[in-house]
Amino acid sequence: MTQQKLKIIGERVNPGFRSTKALFDNSDIDGIQLLAKKQQDAGADYININIGSRALTDIGFMADVIKGIQDAVDIPLSFDFPSFDVQKICLETYDQDKAGGQKPIINSISEHREDMMDALSIRPSKVIIMASERLEDGAGKANKKAEEVYGVARRLSERLIDKFNLDRDDIIIDISITTLASDTEGLIRMALDGMALIHNDSDLKGVHMIGGISNVGMMLPKKAVDGSPLKNSIERAFTTLACPQGFDMVLGTPWHDYSPLQEDHFVLNKFKEIIDLKGLDALRALRSLYKL
Repeated sequence: MTQQKLKIIGERVNPGFRSTKALFDNSDIDGIQLLAKKQQDAGADYININIGSRALTDIGFMADVIKGIQDAVDIPLSFDFPSFDVQKICLETYDQDKAGGQKPIINSISEHREDMMDALSIRPSKVIIMASERLEDGAGKANKKAEEVYGVARRLSERLIDKFNLDRDDIIIDISITTLASDTEGLIRMALDGMALIHNDSDLKGVHMIGGISNVGMMLPKKAVDGSPLKNSIERAFTTLACPQGFDMVLGTPWHDYSPLQEDHFVLNKFKEIIDLKGLDALRALRSLYKL
């Protein structure tokens, strides 16, 4: 089984990783540079930057991180902050020449954060839009149906194309990947079905689709019943099913293997079974993947 190579946005400059949080806590720019370089050397196409809540209180450190990383790597950056003010600092600090002329990524815009689109006036950028939530009665609501995912993707894409003149190649749709271990509502199946609707819409031809791939295998043990590495096999099971539906980017760890699994792979076939179930049936099927 073959597939087009996934583009990888390196996820490790994020305080959710304990070792990275220590770098932030110590303002260790040298260590952050090494981490960014390690991701590029492992095949990352972009480096995602998220320094957590410190971005709201320490603008100088935010700028130092961006400058330091751009001194260490020559690939573009993705700025992962749901705040226009933080995005403004990031986009103004970004040196496009150091990234080979490539645009940065604004991560991310949702229907209830459309003001983030105004960041496109600061500099030309690619944009990640959140298709996992919609605006309803003035509030953000989590999507539970494939048609809702598709509807958000279409509405936001149309707005970016019509009002901001973005090319479809500059639009990246985050379909949101749920953790398999807690998915009792069929949200992984929803994401896959939503991708299929987006992929089959000729008006959206050329947009990209992405998800935080590390989420899907969280809270699972290391090994499956057959002895295979469970978490990574679950990640690969997802990409095996998602890539034919237009999924072509991951927010992930560049040194992980995201290649497709063979059709007869034990974890792939159990994954297919589990994502078609809900409630306790889904949890029971999940437990059959590993030894208790």
